[in-house]
Amino acid sequence: MAAMLRNETWMVALDALRANKVRAALTMLGVIIGSMCIVLVATISLTGRRYIIALIEGVGTNIVYAKLVRAGPQETTALSDEISMADLEAIRRSSPQVVAAAGTRSLGRSIVAEGKVHPISLVGVTEGFQRIRNLLILRGRGLDAGDMAARGKVCVITEELAKLLFTFENPVGQSVRVGELSFTVVGVFRERVSTFGTSEIQRETVMIPLSLMKYYTGSEFIGVLYVQATSPDDVPVVTRQLERFLAERHRAEAVYRVENLAALLETAQKIALALSVVLLVIGFIALLISGIGIMNIMLVTVTQRTREIGIRKAIGAPRREILWQFLLEAFIISGTGAVVGILIAVAIPVIVRPLLPGGLRVPVSWASVLLAFFVTCLTGILFGYLPANRAAKLAPTESLRYE
Repeated sequence: MAAMLRNETWMVALDALRANKVRAALTMLGVIIGSMCIVLVATISLTGRRYIIALIEGVGTNIVYAKLVRAGPQETTALSDEISMADLEAIRRSSPQVVAAAGTRSLGRSIVAEGKVHPISLVGVTEGFQRIRNLLILRGRGLDAGDMAARGKVCVITEELAKLLFTFENPVGQSVRVGELSFTVVGVFRERVSTFGTSEIQRETVMIPLSLMKYYTGSEFIGVLYVQATSPDDVPVVTRQLERFLAERHRAEAVYRVENLAALLETAQKIALALSVVLLVIGFIALLISGIGIMNIMLVTVTQRTREIGIRKAIGAPRREILWQFLLEAFIISGTGAVVGILIAVAIPVIVRPLLPGGLRVPVSWASVLLAFFVTCLTGILFGYLPANRAAKLAPTESLRYE
């Protein structure tokens, strides 16, 4: 008998919602947005942190870098403020916490290959740069110590530039010209994780021995100095050591920027947190509006069905059954909206994954899925209780007189 009453209560609740499809659907829209935002908050937080960690590992681990920001007064030569090869060699020997050090210098030039002319970023590098920056050699080889010592006219080019210049041909062994110098391509490379042009490695980059940059710049000074620490724990120590090292070896008026990638992670976490807060606020507002909508639609429904409630009470329906029926209607609206919102939130990462760099995997937090369903259903039930309780308290005699 109890089972029959429960089944009848479900059927009555579903029939009532079907009779007000448009009103129920509009109320459900806020529920969908709210539950979707809860799941997306966790997804964005997890993905943002995972991507930044992958980015740091792709750029290179335990790295500290330095560059000249402002030289001293120009009445004396400013060249003494530039980071030099002597600085590079000295920093390599300066501390047991330093594993390796390398330098780069870049400038814009044009490359000529097979009659094609394209603008490029020409980057001179010292020995060890490719290893510190964790670059991936796709074809041929990288620049080695022999190339640096012999000032060999060899280069490695990015994968994008290789496709642009040589299309289907093997670039290794081909000759290219930059300015007055001709180079033999010995390798093709790419970044393990794209830095989107925020480093010296651009989409169309040619790397040559730093010693050859003198032909283009007139000097062998270093634009960016990279220092690799022994472990993540040593990065702050090496950062402070590098700051003191440059201050001691150069004029007091010169200003250097010394940073490590921990700052990048901290910034990314702040951005992810801010975005999460925004989505949480949107989700909270959406759930609040949908809760108020559920309450309104239920109050209207109670008013419209006052006579029906009176008839059911007159034939013996207990107060608890009336209460349960209207709470069921609120639960169906919120539960259905939660399921739809969660499905949309789970589908979004799958849809956008092909558009993300490096095949980045977008994880979905199943804990957030359960939380979204629970919070959304609870919102519906809490806001649905007032009209359900009002319906349950209606007196049969008064309800039957209602027109």
